[in-house]
Amino acid sequence: MQNHSDEINLKRALELANSPTGQRLLSILQQSDSAALQKAVTSAAAGDYESAKLALGSLAASPEVRQLLQQLGG
Repeated sequence: MQNHSDEINLKRALELANSPTGQRLLSILQQSDSAALQKAVTSAAAGDYESAKLALGSLAASPEVRQLLQQLGG
């Protein structure tokens, strides 16, 4: 059973993912390394954010990805 905080975080994550900036970021990540993106999503869904971060590794080093993450507040 999810608590209220988890529901708020999930709602916020979906809002970010569905925003134009979020869609652009997802597109770049899918084009760059869809396997790494899938691993990151799976890890994050399991609550393993450190593994998710590591899975994205070099993708997050891209200047465009960093800029989009900043726009999303990360």
